[in-house]
Amino acid sequence: MTIEIDKLENVLNYHFCDKNLVETALTHRSFGKVNNERLEFLGDSILGYLVADKLIERFVTAPEGSLSIMRSSLVNQITLASIARELDLGKCLRLGAGERKTGGDRDSILADALEALIAAIYLDSDLQNCKKVVESLFQSRLEEGLKIDQPKDAKTQLQEFSQATSCALPIYNVVKVEGEAHKQVFYVQCSVDGFPDTEACAGTSKRLAEQAAAKKMLQKIEGNH
Repeated sequence: MTIEIDKLENVLNYHFCDKNLVETALTHRSFGKVNNERLEFLGDSILGYLVADKLIERFVTAPEGSLSIMRSSLVNQITLASIARELDLGKCLRLGAGERKTGGDRDSILADALEALIAAIYLDSDLQNCKKVVESLFQSRLEEGLKIDQPKDAKTQLQEFSQATSCALPIYNVVKVEGEAHKQVFYVQCSVDGFPDTEACAGTSKRLAEQAAAKKMLQKIEGNH
């Protein structure tokens, strides 16, 4: 365990003064009563704040809704688990017998451990050191994945939001078709878990109606953040 933690500290470019903190951060609840759940709770809030702060700093003209969607694409279980795997965090975890069978490679375990690790760094030092580590971990994703100057269509944006927040994919329902075959108007509703369905949005093709409904749903999501 000590060797793995030493390797982890080198990768993070941060060395703990209190080794008990990092060991607790890497201890799953299946291992015992002293585990990383409380640290994970704190780390979730710290990470959300630091990522939001970085987005505000980088995307100075982006509206609040766009910033919320970008933050959701970064601070979610899939992304955090991916970063944890890059750190080889699974090898550092202390797990109960049942969880050891998975090798600690479940997304939920890895994501929670990463958040707990961020909290441990904060408690071991200060917010500034924590910020340095978080920016280093997320730098490539900020550089490569968030190109708000290259707008995507509404359906793509909505799908990415759903995937980032671990929601079911959007559902589009044609509720009405009007007009003759050569001049039809389609009316489509969009559904996303956790949000009210859109009213029927019209388009001269099913695709255009779906785009209109996706745009309407994005406006609901942005208004809710």
